[in-house]
Amino acid sequence: MSTENAAIDRDEIVGIIRDRLAEILEIEPSAIGEGDSFQDDLDADSLALIELVEAIEEELGERGSDIRIEDDDLEDLKTVRDAVDYVVRRLG
Repeated sequence: MSTENAAIDRDEIVGIIRDRLAEILEIEPSAIGEGDSFQDDLDADSLALIELVEAIEEELGERGSDIRIEDDDLEDLKTVRDAVDYVVRRLG
């Protein structure tokens, strides 16, 4: 059985989001927790979140999981966990 088309699990999604967010915010990935608020804990502005969305869409696209995060949904993503849960649901 090929693992290339296997579903991406939640832990991988956490890692992708944490790594991309760390690059954007120029902090260590280990400094980012799932319960962290983008705005309050990580000081991520709306531009950083847009960059994160683009990075997630690109990364998952390269892995064969085409996903589009809608602009209207972005305002509901307040924490890292919100983003992870959203991506998990969309990949469902």
